[in-house]
Amino acid sequence: MSKNEYCFLKTQSVLGVLVFLFFLLSLSLGPSNLNILDFWSLGETVGNNTSWLIFFEIRLPRAILGLTVGISLGLAGAALQGYLRNPLAEPGIIGVSTSASLFTVIIFYSGLSAGFALLMPFAGILGATSAVLILQSLAGRNASALTVVLAGVAISSFSGALISLALNFSANPFATYEIVFWLLGSVADRGHDQVAIALPFMAIGWALLLCSGNPLDALTLGEEEATSLGYELSRVRAQIIFGTAFAVGSATSIAGTIGFVGLVVPHLLRPFVGNRPKLLLSASALGGGALVLAADIAVRLLPFKQELKLGVLTALIGAPFFLLIIIKHRRNVL
Repeated sequence: MSKNEYCFLKTQSVLGVLVFLFFLLSLSLGPSNLNILDFWSLGETVGNNTSWLIFFEIRLPRAILGLTVGISLGLAGAALQGYLRNPLAEPGIIGVSTSASLFTVIIFYSGLSAGFALLMPFAGILGATSAVLILQSLAGRNASALTVVLAGVAISSFSGALISLALNFSANPFATYEIVFWLLGSVADRGHDQVAIALPFMAIGWALLLCSGNPLDALTLGEEEATSLGYELSRVRAQIIFGTAFAVGSATSIAGTIGFVGLVVPHLLRPFVGNRPKLLLSASALGGGALVLAADIAVRLLPFKQELKLGVLTALIGAPFFLLIIIKHRRNVL
């Protein structure tokens, strides 16, 4: 076993333990005086008492979404950074998150969500898929990584402008209030229905991204070298973009905008996997799950009258981290 493989297995073990502990801690935290040890006493009264409802209808969906949304964001961030060969890349760079938010806002703004609430997750997934198709059309078949980035930035900017337009002309202040709070990002107040809808699509995205490990390793040698090794770059690009669309699009449709997870996690874990994109994928998936679970625990522990939104906390942590990365990169260049 090589040194890199040993460090990878050690890192995976530590991250796995952290995910397990944070998941249990997420189930134990809440306004009611219940903890994970009370699980064992629920068997005799399944579905018949308040404790059961708190654990399985409120806390469990929140913990599951925290884990799965984190996996989606961390995994997609690592894949995009490996494909674009840019440590500053993150899922929002190709416009998937913003487009998913736009389509969900349209459904909410039109009032269709009042008759069929589960239409919102479907709209987010449709928005993400539309962004991918437009991106493929704009970038072309044999586009470079830079062209893909520029096309993604254009899609993201246009989607953001349309969201602002919808909010500006909203006739219902309560609807505007709900949309704004949803855009802030959170996994609270979600149920098993949302989990059941989003999880299969996220799983499809995970599978596509995890299968791109070998091509990403080859791309570290350059596009010509990767092509000479037998990898079709257009196919690799489509696999990563569609994988990101399914994973991040479905996650955003449920949880709103939760930024910087796909930037911070791969950057922190890269030294522990020998800078190999293939190994970084699975490590970032676990790291993203651990980070979002930890952040969701933190918002419940912070002493505020109103619970801080998860997306706000990740932005407060991620934005300074992003600036530090830029400063470090600039010093290395100079």
